[in-house]
Amino acid sequence: MNSDRARELLSNERKQIEEAIAAAQRGGPEEGDAKREPGDFNSEGLYQDEFDAGQVADLKSRLEAVERAEERLAAGKYGLSIRSGEPIPDKRLEASPTAELTVEEAEPGSRPG
Repeated sequence: MNSDRARELLSNERKQIEEAIAAAQRGGPEEGDAKREPGDFNSEGLYQDEFDAGQVADLKSRLEAVERAEERLAAGKYGLSIRSGEPIPDKRLEASPTAELTVEEAEPGSRPG
């Protein structure tokens, strides 16, 4: 995959993740709402706070993957498996721009090579 296309894919991935983080954090936690107590009757907010926190943690993990991919791109190693050094097919990178392993290596039960 050429560097320009890789940069475009990673930029789009970063933008999507950052927008999702901002959306998840937009309302703020109910716990900090002075008008309601966290244990108020029929409060679904605590569940939502926990759900949002988990979602943000997952998104931040994805953002770290983008940063690692950007580092590989800068080092000229983007598109190569971090385990074996084998090329990762362009179709896989199009679908998952932060892919670090080939499909075979990513399968459950595969052995480190």
